[in-house]
Amino acid sequence: MTSSEKKVAQMIQGDLNLSSRPFLDIGNSLGMSEEQIISIIDKMKHQGVIRKIGAIVYHRKAGYERNFMVVWAVTEKDMDRIGRQIASFPEVSHCYERKPSFLGRYGLFTMIHLKPHQADIEQTLTRLSEATGATEYLALASIEEFKKGSMEYFS
Repeated sequence: MTSSEKKVAQMIQGDLNLSSRPFLDIGNSLGMSEEQIISIIDKMKHQGVIRKIGAIVYHRKAGYERNFMVVWAVTEKDMDRIGRQIASFPEVSHCYERKPSFLGRYGLFTMIHLKPHQADIEQTLTRLSEATGATEYLALASIEEFKKGSMEYFS
């Protein structure tokens, strides 16, 4: 990696400014243009150095009091369709296929977040199940959060 790529990697592995143009902010701090920053990020993504840039949401601070990891038993044939359907629900923040599947059958993983005024988890799961036809699932409640953050690879 070039020194510019390392500097950009250092900047994007942490918190970005809450700004309409965070890559312009990074560019300004590194003496580069916004276009250069975006180009370097795009290059690193295509090289496989980075996979994505994503937000970390602190759910409890955002008012979500109840959080559940829900794993679904879905056939390979239905995985994409049901995954897209479940992901469309506003309560669902994460929805992804996991291989190998958990216990040999639960391959679709979701995170569901509920605010105090929202229905309970059983009502929510019934709604998702009826909408998708996925009837076999396990729901695990988040009791305590131990870590929230991203790995830092460049210092």
